[in-house]
Amino acid sequence: MSLAVIQSRAKSGIDAPLVSVEVHLSNGLPAFHLVGLPETSVKESKDRVRSAIINSHFEFPARRITVNLAPADIPKEGSRFDLAIAIGILAASEQIPTNCLNEYEFIGELALTGDIRSVEAILPSAQQTAKKQNKLIIATANAPEAGLVESLEVLPANHLLEVSAHLHDRQLLEPWVGQIVKSDQTNPELRDIIGQHHAKRAMELAATGGHNLLFYGPPGTGKTMLASRLPGILPPLSNQEALEVASIHSVAGKGLRKNIWERPFRAPHHTASAAALVGGGASPRPGEISLAHKGVLFLDELPEFSRNVLEVLREPLESGKIMISRVSAQTQYPANFQLSAAMNPCPCGYLGDKRCVCSLDQISRYRNKISGPLIDRIDLHVQVSAVDNHDLLDQSAAPKGESNDQIQQRVCAARDLQLKRQGKINNQLTSKEIRQVCPLDEQLKDLMNKAIERFGLSARGFYRVLKVARSLADLDASKYPKSRHYQEALSYRPTIPENQHS
Repeated sequence: MSLAVIQSRAKSGIDAPLVSVEVHLSNGLPAFHLVGLPETSVKESKDRVRSAIINSHFEFPARRITVNLAPADIPKEGSRFDLAIAIGILAASEQIPTNCLNEYEFIGELALTGDIRSVEAILPSAQQTAKKQNKLIIATANAPEAGLVESLEVLPANHLLEVSAHLHDRQLLEPWVGQIVKSDQTNPELRDIIGQHHAKRAMELAATGGHNLLFYGPPGTGKTMLASRLPGILPPLSNQEALEVASIHSVAGKGLRKNIWERPFRAPHHTASAAALVGGGASPRPGEISLAHKGVLFLDELPEFSRNVLEVLREPLESGKIMISRVSAQTQYPANFQLSAAMNPCPCGYLGDKRCVCSLDQISRYRNKISGPLIDRIDLHVQVSAVDNHDLLDQSAAPKGESNDQIQQRVCAARDLQLKRQGKINNQLTSKEIRQVCPLDEQLKDLMNKAIERFGLSARGFYRVLKVARSLADLDASKYPKSRHYQEALSYRPTIPENQHS
């Protein structure tokens, strides 16, 4: 038989389209042609495959070899097709049996010695292989990641000879049965932070409804410490969410996270570019907002970020996804993240204090780096004041307040109510849905009418107040939000204090 068809998978965002590796041997001068829109790294596989076959003591056919990667309209990149091409050549030259090849998919890079090396983005391929009910033969180093897909039979191999022995039924590859061990690493406790009870209450509320959060106040008051503890009170990821997050990290080349059920926490430096946040490159890769999917994106020193960098957050905050368009490809990544940010009220940080040395122009320029539409998308604006001297000097006292587990239990209970009632968390509700779960009687309408005039609420701001009130009611296990819930929700709406200068 001079024709063989082997199945593999390409990489396209968090998708993994099926690629048929068609290998044909024909008479003529020895040649090796690779077609089907291969990029440079794929074209280089010809030399790797030839050396791997020869060094594995197989015969490399002295014939005209044509390899087609179909469909031809999907760009092919990376070294992931090496193993499939080698198996195709061996099958077409009748050095291995072909009767059961349609049951398998092959993904892996070949070393010149015939060893099989790991590749990036194996998890999306594993998920798609499982849907097709095929078996997946990959490098042993990729097995823990692919093994996350429970319904998939993963067959790890270290060398091309091992794959050949398996296909000949001489020595079968052992299915991967490894288990993911949960990391012993614990999140820092929220109660370790001295004081700041108002800020801690806002964090619990943000975790309950998935609301965006902004801390502002003078330096050294614990804004960054508070924000870094938010993941510790968020509910753990479900199995489906964990796979989705792991797929994004796999595509980004980050490998397997230590604890796949823990929500991601990303904190890019303020010098990060717009491409670093949303993703990009000649072959679009996910950026920080996608790596924070189902978790927290923390932006410390918010006004220090370039304004054009901050503006790219506006659409993903509303849609929960990002479309990256390039000449060669258009890729969509999920970006359903929770924004947490911290900032000083002025460049020096001591606005309203005798230590402040900022002019009104400096304060205005500092704040104007954050646009009104972005501020309007942040639900909770929390002032973090300096710690009381008595609390700061009291070194003998044990940590006060509740543990992360106690707070997390309340958050999980409130989220369970949301999922049973509406199938999503409060921050994801549409305007129509939020009106159904937050009915306003005449008294509440009067309250909200005064609030709209006093705070200058936009339509978006109005609905965000309703969502926060709904989360407060869920924490109290109340069927509908009451007046006290709306009042507390409104207390978080004031943005950065008006310009003050002493």
